[in-house]
Order: sequence, then C-alpha cells, then structure tokens
Amino acid sequence: MAWGVISDMGSVTIRTSDIETSVRDAVGILGLTEVGRDGRSVHLAAVGDRAELTYVAAEEDGLERLGLVAPTLDGLHEVRRRIEHEGLPVLSTTPSQPGIEDAFTFLGPEGFAFEVVVRPGTGPAQPVGFGPKRYGHFNFHPQDHRRMVAFLTEVLDFRVSDVIGTGGSIGYFLRCSTEHHGIALVGGRGTLHHHAWETQSFVDLAKLGDRLHAHGRELLWAPVRHGAGQNLAAYYLEHSGNVVELYTDMEHIYDDDRPPVEWPDGKVWWNEWSTQSGFLPEGFRDHGLAPVAKH
Repeated sequence: MAWGVISDMGSVTIRTSDIETSVRDAVGILGLTEVGRDGRSVHLAAVGDRAELTYVAAEEDGLERLGLVAPTLDGLHEVRRRIEHEGLPVLSTTPSQPGIEDAFTFLGPEGFAFEVVVRPGTGPAQPVGFGPKRYGHFNFHPQDHRRMVAFLTEVLDFRVSDVIGTGGSIGYFLRCSTEHHGIALVGGRGTLHHHAWETQSFVDLAKLGDRLHAHGRELLWAPVRHGAGQNLAAYYLEHSGNVVELYTDMEHIYDDDRPPVEWPDGKVWWNEWSTQSGFLPEGFRDHGLAPVAKH
C-alpha cells in the first residue's frame, strides 16, 4: 500500500576507489548479480535485470545518489513540482541507468542527491542463487536530522513509523509503503551509513558470516533483533567504507494512520537482545560515506 508521491525505494549509487573489489564483494559476499556496465559504472541487482546498486569508478569513495520510485508519471511530475517549489536544484532530467521510463535527480538537504524514477514492470519475486530478495532501505546520518525528516515527510510524503529518543532527539524511521522503514535517519556527521537488503530467513544471516570468513573477513555486527522494525539483521563493511546490512522478518504496517512508536533514549530500539553498551561494536556509527554531488 502506498499513499503518496513515493511508493518504493529505488537504488543506491556509490563511488569507489577500487571498483573491481567492490563488485567482487557484492557478487561473492552479498550475492548480487552484475547486470550491466557502461563507462565507469557497474550495475548490480538482487533479482532480474533492474539495477539496485551501482558502483562508479572514482579516485575517492563517496555517495553519488539515493534512488526513490514514483508510482506513476503523474507522481514523478508532482515530485518535481514540489522540488522546484522548495528551490532545490535539479541536477539531471536523464535516467542514470537503462530500463527506467523517466527520472530526474535533485540536490536535497545537506548535499544528498536523490534520483526519482518511474520504472516499468517488476522483476521475478525470488533470487536464483544465495543472494537477497531485494534492496530494502538505507540508513543515513544527517547533521540536522529534524530538518531532513521534515523534508521527507512534508515534501515526499514519507510517514513516521518510529521516533527514537525523546522528541526525536536521536532519529526517526520512515516508510513509503507497508514495510516499516525505507529510510532510517539518525543525527550524525552527514553521511550514508548503510544500504540494506532483504533476505529470506535467519539462516541466510549465518551464511553471510560463513562467506565473509571464507574471504578472510568478518561480520561487523550480528546477530541482532532491532526493536525499531523488529527485523533480524547482520552487518559487514564494504570496501568503500560503507556498511551493508542483510535483514529478514521486517515489520509491516497496514494501518496508514498508525501513530508512531516512541522509543525512549535507552538502547532497546537498536537491540532487543542486549542493552549492554559493548554489544554495539565500538565505532559502528563512525563508518559511512559522505555525499559527493555538487550543484
């Protein structure tokens, strides 16, 4: 169920200083499939041929853009009207990848670039290998997270699922469909922290750890049952310095008017299984990528 101008999460585009290592990890560890290359870009997907993650070869690592999906062309045009009304610059009116019906990219608050797309059809429902089912959400750390949540709710029609900390002092979880969150934002340094992929079961989280071990790597944090969203999750660090999450069992909200769940300043919202300070790895929130888009 979707109620506004955004109905789903689109894709993530990351600049990487070692594109072949980034692609190798996305294929061999996360389980994505390479679906195309053009110029300096490599496109990857969980299922089908619709890119959900794109790496762009660059001298420095950074976040290029975050994708959002409009349900119709009319919805896309309404988003653009609102963006222009807000005085935010439009960076491009050309889709960044093949298979997109129409798109435009704009520069949002704090220099985060967003591409809004309309895409035809849907891919197959299940993966064919060990990889995830779909790209699900991203988590980022705006410097002014209250301004960002106001933008996402008032301009892009996201709804608040959970409020973290008294009066949102820590952050917010936002949805554009029934899934508990498509965007999570926690006040921070102005970076993308992680992109997240839905898998089929808790067993897949263990298998992710096995694959990392086989590559001489390790999980960054897992297993965990988040309070906000109720999802089970595992995390690892990718080459670019960004975090990747694999999750399952996410809460869905079918009442569009459900009041936000309010979590106190304690830590149960990020881990129902332990509130001990040491259970969140030291430096976990220090990882991430700064946006690189410029007007």
